[in-house]
Amino acid sequence: MSALAFTEDLQGKRDAAERAKAARRLIVDMAASERGCHLGGSLSVVDLLLAALDRAEGDDGTRVVLSKGHAAAGLYAALHVTGRLAENPAPHYGQAGHPYTGHPGPKVPGVAFPTGSLGHGVPYAAGWAWSQRLKGGGGLGIAVSGDGELQEGLVWETLQVAAARRLGNFVLLVDRNGGQNDGYVEDISPLPDLADRFRAFGCDTAEVDGHDHAALSAVLAGERRGDRPLAVVAATVKGKGVRAVEGKAAAHYVTIDAARAEQWKRGIR
Repeated sequence: MSALAFTEDLQGKRDAAERAKAARRLIVDMAASERGCHLGGSLSVVDLLLAALDRAEGDDGTRVVLSKGHAAAGLYAALHVTGRLAENPAPHYGQAGHPYTGHPGPKVPGVAFPTGSLGHGVPYAAGWAWSQRLKGGGGLGIAVSGDGELQEGLVWETLQVAAARRLGNFVLLVDRNGGQNDGYVEDISPLPDLADRFRAFGCDTAEVDGHDHAALSAVLAGERRGDRPLAVVAATVKGKGVRAVEGKAAAHYVTIDAARAEQWKRGIR
């Protein structure tokens, strides 16, 4: 690698890290709203969303669907720090007259489909990928899901259809943070050998560190020319960046005051 390329690579890593920190601070601000927010899953999914939105940059037809719509705070923050959403959503989160609700809808710039009912965003993204194929267009349909969400049968039904229709341009990106509304996934409905399960449903698979922007970007890069959907299992930490809640199932939904928010934001790394 040349000195110039090395310098640009370092700059890219710094930029990605700073965007992620900025997004996590916004999420904490949203947790300090009157209604609070789904903090743990929003913090864990940020890096996945940033990498997916980077992949969607340009006009190749790629669309990103946050299927785990309860992590709307993470999506709003990612849209803002990537420049797709000019307005800072944090001061208006959950307020009447503003579109930044607890689950995202298409009134928010950059949101193609409303999501909230778990599992439903996965067929939205697969349908987008299929429509692009039918039109002869390029780009991907990327669904960002959670591991708790994989308990929904619709996810697996969609994978069967995607494999049958040879939708190589469909990507399921799983935020595997190990937690869900009622506790830990391992205690409720364990998911051993998850990559093997996806392969059995006809998918190509990848397993990555879900907080490594470069690794996420690499697996999403380029045009997929094969005919097998891609399932990416991204290992993440629930509550990532806020030490007080990292890895805790109780971080699923949090309401805090402004003083606690400032304390947590100072410690985000």
